[in-house]
Amino acid sequence: MDNPHLYRELTEIFREVFDDDTLTLTPETTAADIDGWDSMAHIGLIVAIEERMGVKFNSAELESLHNVGQLAGVLEYKLESRQVKA
Repeated sequence: MDNPHLYRELTEIFREVFDDDTLTLTPETTAADIDGWDSMAHIGLIVAIEERMGVKFNSAELESLHNVGQLAGVLEYKLESRQVKA
């Protein structure tokens, strides 16, 4: 999955979770940039990403994420690893 496609998918998920069709993600986007991105919303966001993308994050991965770019990097690695195993 290339990054533009991944960012489009993530943007759709973020827009659904935060109910905001104007959200535009960049690698530098953080929770401070999105209204309502608190700890509870973060859990909902991660669950939505896991369900939509068919992946599971472990706690160490989640603790290492500080912006959307890092999230996309971990997600891209998981998706590529899944393709190699198939």
